Amino acid sequence: SKLRRHHLLLTKTLQQVVGHPNFLKPYCCRFLEHTLLPATMKTMDESDVGISCYISNLPGFRGILKQRYSDFIVNEVDLDENVVHLTSLEAPKECSENKDVNISDQLNRSYVTEIESFRSLAGNSDADKLKAFIDELNSGADVSDESIVLSPSSDKSHRTAIHNFFKERLKFLVTDTIDGVEDQSKCVRVRLNNDRNNGRGRSSRKRKDRDDKRFDSRGSDSWPGHLGKFLRFHLFKENKDTQEALNVIAKMLGVQLRSFGFAGTKDKRAVSTQRVTVFKQQASKLAALNKRLIGIKVGDFCHVKEGLLLGQLYGNRFTITLRGVSAESEDIIKASAVALGKHGFINYFGLQRFGSSSVPTHLIGAALLRGEWKAAVSLILDPREGDILCYFTLSIIFTVREYYKESGDIDGTLRQLPRYLVAEKAILQCLKRSPGNYLQALKAIPRTLRMMYVHSYQSYLWNHAASMRVQKHGFDQVVLGDLVYSKEEYKVKESFVAECEDVNDNNMDDYSNLDEISETDLPEERNIPVKVINEEDLKSGTYAIEDVLLPLPGSRVIYPSNDIGEVYRDLSQKDGISLTETAHKIKEFSITNMTGAYRRVFQMPKDFEWELLSYTDGTIPLAETDFDVIANSVKSKVREEDPTNGSKELPADSSAISVGGDMLSGKVRDEKINNEAGMQSEKSQSGGNAEESQMALKLSFTLPASCYATMAVRELLKTSTSVAFHKSLND
Repeated sequence: SKLRRHHLLLTKTLQQVVGHPNFLKPYCCRFLEHTLLPATMKTMDESDVGISCYISNLPGFRGILKQRYSDFIVNEVDLDENVVHLTSLEAPKECSENKDVNISDQLNRSYVTEIESFRSLAGNSDADKLKAFIDELNSGADVSDESIVLSPSSDKSHRTAIHNFFKERLKFLVTDTIDGVEDQSKCVRVRLNNDRNNGRGRSSRKRKDRDDKRFDSRGSDSWPGHLGKFLRFHLFKENKDTQEALNVIAKMLGVQLRSFGFAGTKDKRAVSTQRVTVFKQQASKLAALNKRLIGIKVGDFCHVKEGLLLGQLYGNRFTITLRGVSAESEDIIKASAVALGKHGFINYFGLQRFGSSSVPTHLIGAALLRGEWKAAVSLILDPREGDILCYFTLSIIFTVREYYKESGDIDGTLRQLPRYLVAEKAILQCLKRSPGNYLQALKAIPRTLRMMYVHSYQSYLWNHAASMRVQKHGFDQVVLGDLVYSKEEYKVKESFVAECEDVNDNNMDDYSNLDEISETDLPEERNIPVKVINEEDLKSGTYAIEDVLLPLPGSRVIYPSNDIGEVYRDLSQKDGISLTETAHKIKEFSITNMTGAYRRVFQMPKDFEWELLSYTDGTIPLAETDFDVIANSVKSKVREEDPTNGSKELPADSSAISVGGDMLSGKVRDEKINNEAGMQSEKSQSGGNAEESQMALKLSFTLPASCYATMAVRELLKTSTSVAFHKSLND
């Protein structure tokens, strides 16, 4: 009954909104936000997670971050510090050639030696079956739909040996594993490896044209020896996180998501390019997907021997455009940009590290560190103010959470719970099996996700310590007791681990792209030599302010020997947490079981560039994406190759260039993005006057992978970097 009342209230609100004249317009979501947003809504502020200081004393200015997706461009930088770009959508010929095994050349042989070898491996019965099957093949009979089933075996290693035998010795046959007659038994099934049998067999799209189970191709495909087993390509995407984009590609290819490898996830509300690898795929097959992909492009194909792993990148190259820039004078904007390039910014963990709801992830992490399992579960499951911040989907989530809190009905809640609420779903399913076992329920959450809570608390302590370091000792010089990498011992080139910028920009409940966050930016394998600054170091001037480090708490880190070290202890004790003793025996939820890490307090942007731009049309992009470069190149080739066109411009309708099947010009593409983002119309963007000139600040810089570009923007604007704040500016 309580749930019914909530649904009635929501239905009434929907009816009111549907009747509004702006309901069907692209910016309707903004209207919904103002309709549903309570005046007393409490949202997380930067100061709540220790973000409170700036380096420069210059005044801030107004600027809108991410008004358009193309205003936030991210290009991955590999370990050799090469910026990754999408430059071609075509598959190279050497990659697209598929050198299949010529089966006809392998038949018309007796294979006496191979059969005798197989007899010693599988026994007389199976060897006789195999001989009869090969003889039938050599006789010219059509056995494309026939197979033989070998004797049952519960020994997996034995079945693997049989699969490998066919892979190495009889490549014209393919094997897979099926269930045997007896319980726990398995059988190896053998058939002709002929994928071109008139649309039947393995290559058939229709299940009815195949046997009851797909034949396994793991050991049977003859992969060309001259190609690496991994296809590396560049993934270009707009308004999609990395996992979402790869999910789409995986479904189109008919492969599992785990076949892909990448160095780090990228922001969703952005345009980004990154490297990806996929196991045993032809470039031509992926290139053909470009005609069907929306908001995604793939290209720059090459085969490599090894797949990409998380953390195998130097960092990211950012091209950020701040629109609607205004200040007391243009000199303030210019001085701020110069100061950012010269002095850098405080290397805080950004707001996206702590989520966007009214229950920051570090509070859940603190409960886990204290061993308060029931409290942690409640923080994850209970209704949150952030769930009714905007949009009906979130409002429904609030209703479902409140329904569970009041009724305790697990089955009813699970039926209504959105699939992307991974943690909530895992907890409820476990509580259904084991009522009251809150620790077990927490362990049911995927490990990288549940560790995110604890790592978030470490980031919370680090941010507060960094703010105190700036407040007490400034940003001009190192002081006694600071931590630095020892230059006497630290001779290896510094490498950075992967953490996505703006990993989960809008909704921390969408965990689909968080599986790699927690452990990649807090590596527990590194043992970098760190020392405490002493009097001799101060006199020698060996260390500069950019060398200063602060630790992420753990068992193998040291703390500053000055008053900043006390910040960690005082703040953690206030939260009821000890940094040296554990409150329980669960190792994964204990800081003393984590190695810890170090992070630079001040970060300098590399290859920093900036320029002030003037614009009147808010729908025209101010920065060129990789796809724009390709489209413009195609347009240029069309002009050059058309002798009848001469020096004339292309017709107006030809400005939309077909690349990979999409008819998109720069402006049309951005208008599409604008509608998806729910931005206001051109008139409203320009303040009611389409001809009114506005100013934009365009920034380009490279950061190590563990740094947040939004913190660099914060240093310029001197305002909050929260999504809600910049949405309000745009409105």
